[in-house]
Amino acid sequence: MSISLKNEKDLEGLRAANKIVALTLDYAAEFLKPGMTLLEVNKKIDDFITSHGAYPAFKGLYGFPAAACLSLNEVVIHGIPDKTVLQEGDILGVDIGSKLNGYYGDSARTFPIGKISAKDEALIACSKDALYFAIDTIKVGMHFKELSHEIEKFILARGFVPLKGFCGHGIGKRPHEEPEIPNYLEGKTPKAGPKIKNGMVFCIEPMICQKDGTPVVGSDKWKVTSADGLRTSHYEHCLAVVNNKVEILSQA
Repeated sequence: MSISLKNEKDLEGLRAANKIVALTLDYAAEFLKPGMTLLEVNKKIDDFITSHGAYPAFKGLYGFPAAACLSLNEVVIHGIPDKTVLQEGDILGVDIGSKLNGYYGDSARTFPIGKISAKDEALIACSKDALYFAIDTIKVGMHFKELSHEIEKFILARGFVPLKGFCGHGIGKRPHEEPEIPNYLEGKTPKAGPKIKNGMVFCIEPMICQKDGTPVVGSDKWKVTSADGLRTSHYEHCLAVVNNKVEILSQA
């Protein structure tokens, strides 16, 4: 399958869908606090997206039962909201999608719940900083594998490791399109595979583990932790390459 190039109509649709995602994550940053259950967090996110005229794209996607992937502490991605109560010192990954007029938005952040440890601050900073490093690194004509390799080197230099087996992705009128964009180099050479072109829209999402990036899928068939069982972090933006520049779609 080839990587689609978006026209101006597509870009406008993707900007609108991703703006709702960005506003929702900004809203989550305001209301998240100790004492809330994950189900309460999910409901507020669901209601907010719906109130802006969009559909929470993750709800029902591949059978996922909620509006938001809420990944607490050791869970890297795909956490299902339940009655778990947020505690002071927790860290919570919030990954959400929207569907608006046939176009998808997608973004994620990991939030501190109250005051967190310096170790967890460094963990969250790695995923966020790796994301913005990737954004600054993207250039038209470079291979996606080169980008993956640069992200991996950044993460390792911070003393962490990328989650294996999961990746960023293209996006448009489908929530997941080509290409797949891991946070590590697959194969032996970065100078291989498809190149970044104007008109491409894709999500970059560093998923950070502490010692072992081997994924462990939970008994619910959804939540993913790392083999080391330690806390994790996740950040994601939806990006468009337009006129040889990177535009971050998923920010308000």
